[in-house]
Amino acid sequence: MSTYIDENIPNEQINLLDELQILLEKQIELARQGNINEIEVLSKQASSLVRKIARSGVLESSEYKSQREQLRKLYYDLCLVLTAQQAGTTKELSRVRKGKKTIAAYRGNI
Repeated sequence: MSTYIDENIPNEQINLLDELQILLEKQIELARQGNINEIEVLSKQASSLVRKIARSGVLESSEYKSQREQLRKLYYDLCLVLTAQQAGTTKELSRVRKGKKTIAAYRGNI
């Protein structure tokens, strides 16, 4: 019976890594669409997976090096997309504030 468990552990670990990769890819796509609420929901799921992966120590193994690098790249891409979204939002917010000041100035002069 212990042989059965030992054989399933790598598959279980691979499944965790695959699930995390899928979640990161979904988050990137949602970030590109500007759907921040859904990203938050998925990041909670991803955090749970990350804890399980960290406890298993699977990413410390050299045989999972390519998956570790792929996950690192996806996380980096997600950070870039979110940063770009944040910059866009900041720019739009600045325009709205400027517009409100302009309207207030016109209203004061009428």
